[in-house]
Amino acid sequence: MLSDKFRRQLRQEAEQWRTEGLIDDVVYEQLSQRYQFSEIEAAVRNRFVVILLGLGSVLLGLGVITFVAANWQELSRGLKVTLLLSGFVGANTAGFYLWRRPTEGWQRRLGEILLLLGALVLGANMALMSQMFHQSGLLYQLYLVWGLGVLAMAYCLRLTLLGMLSALLIGLGYLTFLWGSSDSGVTGELSWSQLMVQYMPVLGGLLFIPLAYWCRSRWIFRIALLAMVFSLEASLFRLNVLGSSAWISAIACGLPPALLWAYHDSLWNLGKIPPTAKSFDSIARTLAITFLSLLFYVLSFLGIWNTSSDFSVEVSSKLPLPLQIDILILSSLALWEWLRLLLLRRVNLTTSFVGMLIAISALVPYWHLSMGRNSAVAVLVFNLLLFLLSVGLIREGLAQGQRRLFWGGMLLLTLQIFSRMLEYNTDLLFKSLVLFLCGLGVIAAGLWFERYVRIIRG
Repeated sequence: MLSDKFRRQLRQEAEQWRTEGLIDDVVYEQLSQRYQFSEIEAAVRNRFVVILLGLGSVLLGLGVITFVAANWQELSRGLKVTLLLSGFVGANTAGFYLWRRPTEGWQRRLGEILLLLGALVLGANMALMSQMFHQSGLLYQLYLVWGLGVLAMAYCLRLTLLGMLSALLIGLGYLTFLWGSSDSGVTGELSWSQLMVQYMPVLGGLLFIPLAYWCRSRWIFRIALLAMVFSLEASLFRLNVLGSSAWISAIACGLPPALLWAYHDSLWNLGKIPPTAKSFDSIARTLAITFLSLLFYVLSFLGIWNTSSDFSVEVSSKLPLPLQIDILILSSLALWEWLRLLLLRRVNLTTSFVGMLIAISALVPYWHLSMGRNSAVAVLVFNLLLFLLSVGLIREGLAQGQRRLFWGGMLLLTLQIFSRMLEYNTDLLFKSLVLFLCGLGVIAAGLWFERYVRIIRG
């Protein structure tokens, strides 16, 4: 769908062409009908009305909330419940009525705003209801229940905005639990919320990846993958991966990129994705390269490998059962994905290169912690891996004419040189020379690449 900005500029150009005699009135009318010049001003008015209605609704809502809050203590419990439920049901009913209209006008956008308001009211109702009926609970539990409720609304309506709000709420609940708990609830009786947090590496995908396909939302898909990787790494980092058992460090370094790079849409879509729809595979592979870039850069510092650990092997080897299940499920899924690539003969040179980087990034920490702590060799290997990844990105950028890949590789390479220069004690004159040469190299490479892209696309 063409943007209003483009149509407005085209209308101005068409009027100028007609004035200069380049086109006649017939051609102008054909352009006007094709690009709907007459509806441009109406679209602007509709957006202005939506802004006014949204701002007015917010102010009215704040006024009602302030009035109710001022008289909250004097209201009876029944009246309180009635007000809370009326606000929730009214906002969602009005929002659903406007949202389901077939046209893409201001009514549908206003309906989305009201549905979002209803999702926010849901959390307020939960907090106030629990306070009125003296139901105690922790803050992270409120976020989780609120997020699950909004997630149910997102599945029913297939609305991307609600899906992203649900991911935000569940993420806040997860982070609140991590910050407020030192033992992750692995001892004593476990509640449903603690189990949900502990199984988040698996639940993150189960909850949000199907929704991403239903909504065809690339943002929800990114959030789902980030939730899986972040929760897994957070659980492993609480065991101090560079000071714990060797296989835990290998899993932390190798499992996320292996799982992301071999991902394919057919794992989740169940044949419901139209052939013309954009694939999500490229998003997963981009996140895999991003993870490897950050991993190689962090582990290229000598101070990381010389960090002492307060965890003993006996303590670190006692992995919580939920984390063991998470690792087993994700490892099995990653192994099946790579076997599927081999069976379908989808392993090209790039996949082989990335697979080699993943295998080395997992083997080096394992060797470092099991065979002997040789920090110099580990730092050398990861600096070499970072260099190879940078060169690989630059090569792919040149082959495909993609600026993002080329400049990503250049950024990694420059960052590696700059970091090594600052990390080690070198002469100030040498540092200035390196910075000067790096600047010249980046400028020369950028100008040459832009000229190269114009040639291959022209």
